[in-house]
Amino acid sequence: MQTDTLADRIEAELPQTQCGQCNFPGCRPYAEAIAAGEADINHCPPGGYATVQALARLLGREPKPVDPSNGQPKLLATVAWIDEEACIGCTRCIQACPVDAILGAAKQMHTVIQQECTGCELCLPPCPVDCIHMRAVPATEADLARLRPPLRPPHRDLRKAQHARERYEFRQFRLQRDLAERAEQRRRKKAELAKPTLAERKAAIAAAIARVKQKKLARQAESRDGAPADKHP
Repeated sequence: MQTDTLADRIEAELPQTQCGQCNFPGCRPYAEAIAAGEADINHCPPGGYATVQALARLLGREPKPVDPSNGQPKLLATVAWIDEEACIGCTRCIQACPVDAILGAAKQMHTVIQQECTGCELCLPPCPVDCIHMRAVPATEADLARLRPPLRPPHRDLRKAQHARERYEFRQFRLQRDLAERAEQRRRKKAELAKPTLAERKAAIAAAIARVKQKKLARQAESRDGAPADKHP
């Protein structure tokens, strides 16, 4: 029976925004770095002080303020919103979203699935026309707890965090699958290009037939002249 590792338990306390503000490419790499002693527990602005306190309890450390070099905790949770009239359909925000919360196609209007957005803000920098904005969602007790040391452990929406993690993990799986499929397509295309064309195959067959005819004529000529036929193929 598989048991949870320390990284698993640390990851379970993170908000799963996958924003990279901790200077790691996702919550899982940050959790692994904390478990390995390579990162401190206060580098997660989205989780705020509540997450720092939860990690401190888990690891037997003293809590500390969120490191301002990673950003400041927000009073209210936010989600992305796209001004559809200004959107040019470049798909850059779709490529940046870590949980596939943006729908759209090239040169077509994009939109955000509000309930799937983690508020990571990774879609903002790549937008060439600044048509993406962050909008606050109604505050919860957990949101308010991020800014101050709570008197008791704050409520965490574990189902939402787990859902965000699953979407992030599936996106990573999808990206790896797509890379493997493109690599296989390139391999097949290269193999097809390496094959002789129909004209080349016909030319090779014609050349082989000509060689056979030439040898046959040579044997017939030698037979008429009384010389031994060439035994070589």
